[in-house]
Amino acid sequence: MGLLGCLITLSLFLGSWLWLRHSSLVAVRDVRVTGLQGPGAPAVEAALVGAARRMSTLDVHPAALRAAVAPFPIVRDLQVSAAFPHGLHIRVIEQPPVAALAVGGTHTAVAADGVVLGPALLSASLPTLQGGAVAPAGQRLRSPSLLAALTVIGAAPAPMVTDLVRAFDGPMGLTLVLRRNLLAYFGDESRPHAKWLALARVLADPSSAGASYIDVRLPERPAAGFAPGAMPPLSSGTSANASPREEGASGEQAASGGGRPLAEHGSASEGTPAVVGPSSGEHPSSGEHPSSGEQAGSGEQAAPGEHGSSGEAPSRGSERSSAPAEEAAGGHG
Repeated sequence: MGLLGCLITLSLFLGSWLWLRHSSLVAVRDVRVTGLQGPGAPAVEAALVGAARRMSTLDVHPAALRAAVAPFPIVRDLQVSAAFPHGLHIRVIEQPPVAALAVGGTHTAVAADGVVLGPALLSASLPTLQGGAVAPAGQRLRSPSLLAALTVIGAAPAPMVTDLVRAFDGPMGLTLVLRRNLLAYFGDESRPHAKWLALARVLADPSSAGASYIDVRLPERPAAGFAPGAMPPLSSGTSANASPREEGASGEQAASGGGRPLAEHGSASEGTPAVVGPSSGEHPSSGEHPSSGEQAGSGEQAAPGEHGSSGEAPSRGSERSSAPAEEAAGGHG
């Protein structure tokens, strides 16, 4: 009799629990949606609220909520928490567009992880990527080069996002074009945050003013290059009265002391930046660069690279490299 009583009590309890889970006493009535931005926010919120109000706070179905926003590729994930008896908080994690993919005459917005977001999220501020195949909204691109470019663009600091114009693969690898046709050589998608930090530091250095490209493939030794005939600004460590003979003989000049980068300039050897690799002489792409004893004004002609608007770089004239403070032999005393 005791066992039978326990079974009856348990059955009544389970029945009451099942009834309560789906009763109006715990029905979801107050839905709070956060994390939404942009023109599509009202539609996403309406879909979530409609799905949530068919649930109770004791029987929440996150999968049903995700299915409700499946037509909106900008939604990457949802975080759901119930507040007894009638509240439900839904936090939307978006994947905003970072670039516009152009294939033929078709343009579509894409996220940093390569998910196609559709043309509705296009804006004039998005940098442009070329090539590949247009995938349906909600699907992920497969092109390794496009995914690498999106990874780098997605890591861009907010203040620098508006300076991006486009990205492409060139002789220096992944290359970004900034406003005023300034090229930034990233090489590949590795260490994107370190490369963006190096780029920001070079741009903030007055000695890089007027540069035609900045090479951050090795973020520890970023280099600012100048077009032929363009004279880099004199750094604070060099006298404004220095003769051209003295400047050419040294081939480099300190931009600052202490913890600030060293600025160097000189004629770039053909196809190779003057000083980009580590101090051991290793270049990030070719494995070689001129030794510290070579004269900057060696007379070698710079080779053309890419250009920001046509895909061809300007010929390299003089180049500045932000590196740990060291002066090559034959520099200023």
